Amino acid sequence: MAQFPKEQSTEGEFQRQDDAFRHIVAKGSAYEPEAGRYHLYVSLACPWAHRTLIVRKLLGLESVITSSIVDPIRDDRGWAFRSPGEPDPVNGFTYLAEAYQASDPAFDGRVTVPVLWDRRMSCIVNNSEDDICRIFVEAFRPYHTHGIDLFPDACSERQAALSQAIYEKVNNGVYRAGFATSQKAYERAAVRLFGMLDELDAILAGRRFLVADHPVETDWRAFCTLIRFDPVYHGHFKCNLRRIVDYPNLSGYLRDLYQWPGIAATVNLDHIKRHYYVTHDDINPTRIVPIGPDMSHLDQPGGRAHLP
Repeated sequence: MAQFPKEQSTEGEFQRQDDAFRHIVAKGSAYEPEAGRYHLYVSLACPWAHRTLIVRKLLGLESVITSSIVDPIRDDRGWAFRSPGEPDPVNGFTYLAEAYQASDPAFDGRVTVPVLWDRRMSCIVNNSEDDICRIFVEAFRPYHTHGIDLFPDACSERQAALSQAIYEKVNNGVYRAGFATSQKAYERAAVRLFGMLDELDAILAGRRFLVADHPVETDWRAFCTLIRFDPVYHGHFKCNLRRIVDYPNLSGYLRDLYQWPGIAATVNLDHIKRHYYVTHDDINPTRIVPIGPDMSHLDQPGGRAHLP
């Protein structure tokens, strides 16, 4: 059985649904950039939500845009706020689905994270991680407390092309492999995935980061999948041709990003493992969460500081 039947082709391929809410926060719009107005709902298990948390952290927007965390176990009613854990501090919702229903009573898709919520208008502004990251970078620029440039103009075309390839073959590629319900669909996704990982490893042989001399949004896009790869995607999603730790350059690159100031605090391997192994019971019906792998190598030096 497909994990998400509405998002499965007749050929057994996972076809991710489109994001339903794509409003943009901008000066002069209905959604003005204001401190304290917006709230970010996230799961620490979800790579898409993780990237928005990272961008918020890197730009120093924690006091400007509040956030809260859903329970890592998603059931047939979706993402939940459970006790013991974080309650919903904004609306008192029990399930995130209530935010979707409040914003569009006709919504009939899968409830996903992240969600950017407008306290003033009591509705979802956006549930696209790509949009939310851009909103944080562009609309909230006056509130930034750190000067990191996540979308450098000098390499914008190369960055856009590489980000798209990473999304298609790596970020979404692990899901296309893991949620496939036919051998052909699985093998096609897995081959593309490892071809792209090989390509990224080759790029990183000559440079410390993928695009610029510092991590840009493309690097964090890659990071959110790489950090989950060995603990989850390698076994649970059958992406087992190689581990990230087996790649000479990707493994050091992952350690460099993990050790970047503030980033390790955004990584919760307990939430990550419990979410995937318990929630995807069509893939793991026993719901047994593996004790490994040992990820202590993340604290070891990346050994790449000499690269440009």
